[in-house]
Amino acid sequence: MSDCLFCAIVDGKLKANLVYQDDAVVAFKDIAPKAPVHILIIPRKHLVSVSDIAEHDRALIGQIFQVAAKLAREQGIAESGYRVVVNSGADAGQSVFHLHYHLLGGRQMSWPPG
Repeated sequence: MSDCLFCAIVDGKLKANLVYQDDAVVAFKDIAPKAPVHILIIPRKHLVSVSDIAEHDRALIGQIFQVAAKLAREQGIAESGYRVVVNSGADAGQSVFHLHYHLLGGRQMSWPPG
């Protein structure tokens, strides 16, 4: 999608502080972190939100969670705990309409969020 901020990052047209990439997934540090560790994990494939995930995307979604666990270990937050959050739609707080997962950790999280 030509006007999508995250597609521009995937395509290398916009710089980001990348921490992981493979053939299906890209991860980078959030520019406005809400925790000491705040990484965004996105599919290279443009999906607007959770509502756009199709049956054939199962492996991709599983891969995103495997990347989240790998990054949590690498960032030193796997043992103490971390949160993986996805906002789907404007009322949930989604501001970039390309499916993305927030990996958050490095501090005590409160509940309920938001």
